[in-house]
Amino acid sequence: MRNLGISVLLTSLLYATGIVANEDPNDVSVLIREAGRASNESLLWGPYKSNLYFGVRPRIPKSLSAGLIWGKVDDYAGAQQNFRHTCEQNEGMAGYGWDEYDIRKGGRETIHDAGNNLDLVIDFIKVPGGQHGGSWGFRVKGTPREGADPDQPISVIFYSTLEGFGRLEADSASSESTGVEGNVKLEGYSAELGDFAIDVTTGPETNSHPRYNHPSSTDKPLDRSIVASVAFPEEQLWQAKGIFFTQLKAEVDEALEEYGKENIPPPAQLFTIKHKPGPGNAQLVQKVFSGPFEFDVLFSSGSASEPLTSETLTKEIDEASASFSETFEELLPPQAPFDSPKYSSFSKAMLSNLIGGIGFFHGDDVVDRSANPAYEEENEGFWEETAEARAAAQPVIEGPKELFTCVPSRPFFPRGFLWDEGFHLMPVIEYDTDLALEIIKSWFHLMDEDGWIAREQILGQEARSKVPAEFTVQYPHYANPPTLFMALEAFMDKVKTSKNKSTEFASLDNQDATASLRSATVRHPELSEAYLRSFYPLLKKHYNWYRNTQRGDIKSYDREAFSTKEGYRWRGRSVQHILTSGIDDYPRAQPPHPGELHVDLISWMGMMTRAMRRIAENLGEEEDAEKFASYENAITRNIDDLHWDEKEQTFCDATIDEYEESVHVCHKGYISIFPFLTGMLGPDSPRLKAVLDLIGDPEELWSDYGIRSLSKKDKFYETDENYWRSPVWININYLVLKNLYDTATVSGPHQEQAREMYSDLRKNLVENVFREWKRTGFAWEQYNPDSGNGQRTQHFTGWTSMVVNMMSMPDLAGFGKTTHDEL
Repeated sequence: MRNLGISVLLTSLLYATGIVANEDPNDVSVLIREAGRASNESLLWGPYKSNLYFGVRPRIPKSLSAGLIWGKVDDYAGAQQNFRHTCEQNEGMAGYGWDEYDIRKGGRETIHDAGNNLDLVIDFIKVPGGQHGGSWGFRVKGTPREGADPDQPISVIFYSTLEGFGRLEADSASSESTGVEGNVKLEGYSAELGDFAIDVTTGPETNSHPRYNHPSSTDKPLDRSIVASVAFPEEQLWQAKGIFFTQLKAEVDEALEEYGKENIPPPAQLFTIKHKPGPGNAQLVQKVFSGPFEFDVLFSSGSASEPLTSETLTKEIDEASASFSETFEELLPPQAPFDSPKYSSFSKAMLSNLIGGIGFFHGDDVVDRSANPAYEEENEGFWEETAEARAAAQPVIEGPKELFTCVPSRPFFPRGFLWDEGFHLMPVIEYDTDLALEIIKSWFHLMDEDGWIAREQILGQEARSKVPAEFTVQYPHYANPPTLFMALEAFMDKVKTSKNKSTEFASLDNQDATASLRSATVRHPELSEAYLRSFYPLLKKHYNWYRNTQRGDIKSYDREAFSTKEGYRWRGRSVQHILTSGIDDYPRAQPPHPGELHVDLISWMGMMTRAMRRIAENLGEEEDAEKFASYENAITRNIDDLHWDEKEQTFCDATIDEYEESVHVCHKGYISIFPFLTGMLGPDSPRLKAVLDLIGDPEELWSDYGIRSLSKKDKFYETDENYWRSPVWININYLVLKNLYDTATVSGPHQEQAREMYSDLRKNLVENVFREWKRTGFAWEQYNPDSGNGQRTQHFTGWTSMVVNMMSMPDLAGFGKTTHDEL
């Protein structure tokens, strides 16, 4: 009966997406394979060039890419600086990002370009059909901002590039020497995409174009599209703006030579490229508008039943918007006191920016494989030895590799970060569980033969262009918090609490195929088990890599603990930093010592072990489950034995003093509450009361805007870089909130205290992130604990998007209290 239910679901799903297997529909392995294929088809295309304001590509290495460049061209001096392409901080933006976005359907991005006095609205849509991920299109609408010249000239360049084997060319049949008056058509072919066509439309009749009486007007009338087809080395194709400027410079130089500086053409005509359509692996289509404008770009797969049209695009835009709102309200509706339209719009935008920032990266990376003995960090003064080893190392280029991932910040961190990703996936897994699983799988497939995954994924020249050279090298002994296991636990929670099968199948009658793809793995145990089993060996290998490489020394220093094995320390620390811990400059033992034990790492290992135990149980791996359970118990006991300081009433790092004795180093803050953050303290723990009191004390960690990273009483509060020495971080605050909720909703001695803290903290966090979003147009990397102001990196819609989860969490006001009516 169970197999029949899956058959009904997936058969209808596969027909709806154009994928039908000519095999036994009751064969579970066939259905699993075909469901995966259908999901991959729906995820093939997207704005996966997340470092660009708008850039489209498929999840295929060396393939087709497309994007937009634009700029105001009303003066000579600032024109080059006005052109936008890559997301940048402090580039005159009053905010930008996705208002609505579903990765399987599309959505709407708005860009408030204050520097160019222009607001852009881009509607991106995917239309399934055929054998190559379907067709897609986007509509661009530009409007001068309030106070701008209503007729300001804006130059917009659509470009498309093709890497690898294939063909890309512009149709020149209807083209004149001065440009194309109607729609521009590009055509091409690649092995992975088959035949395809791209139409760039003229847009509605309301579009207008600058007009001048300069002699150059007859050579370059601005009421038509200019198409430049050029060939560039493949490794340079990602630099589309540079390609455009190369073409532009040649035309500017020619104009200056022809007309001289005294009779130079107006900027809108001067800053146009030469019209020369034809074959080329880079195709540029330039349009110059006066005032408001609109046009469409339509990609039609040759295997689709019919080409994409503007009429279809209009229809799909409306349907995608309605579908997104309906799905959001079903899965992640904000709960009281945030159940109002303003918070709903805010939550939709935060979720959409997170998912709209997902990128597909492909290329080589730089790794130090020297295995220098200094990297073991076993000697006193080890940080000096490791610095020398890094300086002498000769890193190797590895790859190519590929990764499908969310990014922390499109302008500043447009690449994959291992410890960020688990946090990123907490909102994603609620909206599109199978998307989150696809991302997790992508990360684990980066693992090397030892079980190591680089903590920062900088794949290819385009990614490296955003990273200082000293941070590009990855080290196989460096770890990062294993937050992907946190996401896997959330997945297993969803599977465990899914509705009974009969209710599920009835509800599916009202869902389209895309909706089914988002949650197929949750709804059906066969699919969830197959997913986990598909890379369970990799999970074990990765887990064992942590145990082997990050183990600390308990025996050598006569430490008393339940287990002589379960102690851990981060490798890769310097005097002031442990970048590998993720909380870089948080105060640690001074000076560093090879006998250190870090309370945050043993807590992460406890969470990781718990997840592995649950996965093994789910898969029926009884021997493994018993082994992980014994590790989990030992870690739980050792957290207390090795890290609890009775005098300070908090958890602390441990180090070795000048007398070779193990001592605690206590800096109250995020580090000291990590056993609570990772769920390693139960509601009856004798340590829980002290932890809650520390979190809730305004003179220690509590602020009106969230939990501070370091106690106000600590001597290092707000010192030096002050990166993790006072600011409020949303990812850690989410963990505080989640565990307060878990404590508040089960019977225990501290239930009421946790409930009150949960309600107050949730309100403080959401209201402040919302206020700053409204005030600045951005989510921020961190928030000031005294003013609430967003600071450091702007457009940080990575883990700050976890405010979506916070809004959708239950309101516990009145929870557990007897009402007047009940009395």
